[in-house]
Amino acid sequence: MFNLENFDIKLSTEFIGRNFIYTEEIESTNSFLLGKSVKGINGTVLLAEKQTRGRGRKDRVWYSAKGQNLTFSILITEKKYLTEKINMLNFISSLSVAQAIENLFQLRTELKWPNDILINGKKTAGILLESSSQGSKIEKLVIGIGINVNQGLFQGNFNSEPTSLKLELNHSIDRERLLAEVLNIFEENYLEIPNNSKQLLDDWRERCRMIGEKISVTDSETTRYGIFDDIDENGFLLLKNKNTIEKIHFGDVSIS
Repeated sequence: MFNLENFDIKLSTEFIGRNFIYTEEIESTNSFLLGKSVKGINGTVLLAEKQTRGRGRKDRVWYSAKGQNLTFSILITEKKYLTEKINMLNFISSLSVAQAIENLFQLRTELKWPNDILINGKKTAGILLESSSQGSKIEKLVIGIGINVNQGLFQGNFNSEPTSLKLELNHSIDRERLLAEVLNIFEENYLEIPNNSKQLLDDWRERCRMIGEKISVTDSETTRYGIFDDIDENGFLLLKNKNTIEKIHFGDVSIS
């Protein structure tokens, strides 16, 4: 059982997670926060012990044992972050999870474009951004984050082999401390976006060891090949093939 009092003691944010919703079971934390019944308080966090329709990118099912991990969503409604800065939210989310893991457990993390967190080449966490719009304007955005914390066994077929912090460290993890650390760092990074996005992307680059490698990028039925040259100022992947550079907005990346 998640201890709300212990979590609140460790949370040092001004607004991220100050409106906090906890539930034993829900279909999807992302879908709930995007719903019309939820007040659009910027920084609202919803944590669920179990999601019956949890998902990752491309509607892939996200498997998470009840009460073992952290599956939560952060609601963003601040307008200036829902325009040209919106893609930065994806990068600070994965960066914040990586930094929290490094700070608390001294584990070396790796970030896989666009939004996976790996330890020893195995997937430990994933991010899914979803939004709702009114006309051409995005009204609110949710950042869904799933972190494998204390799960000891993973069944099924996975695109990326999963692991958990418990498996990597050989002991159980204080979920309250970890969630508070992620949210504390997320708020710091969030506030840096308007004036310091270059440094945030540099921090992300340091943890992306795919840069410079030969890769394949698959989107739907199309696969492109080339060198992962870099990410641009918005975080889009720059794929180099001979003398051309192609900007990739989304896709599944593998070392080829």
